Amino acid sequence: MDLLSAKLRVASLLGGIAIAVVAAAIIITVIQYFFGTGFSLFMLSLILLFILVVDVIQWLFSPYLIGLAYRLTPVPENDVNYSWLLEIVQRISSQSGIRPPKIYIAEVGFPNAFAYSSPIAGRRVAITRPLFTILNREELEAVLAHELGHLKHRDVELLFAIGLIPSLIFYVAYGLIFSSHNRQQSGYAFIIALALMILSFVFNLVILGINRMRETYADINATLYASEGATNLQTALAKIVSYSGTRFRRRKTEATNNITSMLLFSDINTEADGDISALLEKWRGMKVSFLHSIFSSHPHPAKRIQMLENIRRRTN
Repeated sequence: MDLLSAKLRVASLLGGIAIAVVAAAIIITVIQYFFGTGFSLFMLSLILLFILVVDVIQWLFSPYLIGLAYRLTPVPENDVNYSWLLEIVQRISSQSGIRPPKIYIAEVGFPNAFAYSSPIAGRRVAITRPLFTILNREELEAVLAHELGHLKHRDVELLFAIGLIPSLIFYVAYGLIFSSHNRQQSGYAFIIALALMILSFVFNLVILGINRMRETYADINATLYASEGATNLQTALAKIVSYSGTRFRRRKTEATNNITSMLLFSDINTEADGDISALLEKWRGMKVSFLHSIFSSHPHPAKRIQMLENIRRRTN
């Protein structure tokens, strides 16, 4: 289990570094070809500075935008109705070696949870109201251990950092279309700009793959710090996906943007109806191709269930 955690951590970090190195090499080569070395460095610095400022502002203030979108209300530290919830967060945070985040209740119509943070707002975990209805306390503890794993592993910061790269490539491509003055160079610029836009899309797919690794990494955190985490996380995932596919199907549009979707415990675009036990058995025996989840921010539930079941069997 520790080896699997290490592999996921190293693979996702190396993936992020590889994206940055390859993207930088391509962008610098393209700009040098069309504008020369001196201007290319100036132009690249200007574009990078613009995207960095926009991204940092988004990162700093996104918790407040998320709060408005999800109608979040904080759980007071002295609230006796949620003392058991705060105790769980305090205990798992202590075991994980992080400071306890602020806990919020999201008044939206689908069951889920997510962790997010910024230097201004601090670390936060939000739980949607329906989650208290469909999960017992042990299952909710496993979900919270998963979300606290995201904070422990600094997944929010990683996502925003590598999310800069496709934007940078796209803006360079956009700039090339309007930068060339003669007809022949304009033709070359358009072809290269189109190729860069496709490359930006490919890098977005790679980022989704890295996010799927981080989701698995957070699942492992739940098995380490939640009571019977491997078992309870399986049932929690099945209940969330099942209810999202039935009662709350019409309300899925309440999720806001791609980054927020990545931070959710379960992909709300996954649909599955039926009995929870039957659903778990179906997933445990299901073979899922790589192409099935290539456009998803989360691993297919079957892959998550199979990984958790393997951990459960090893620890029993």
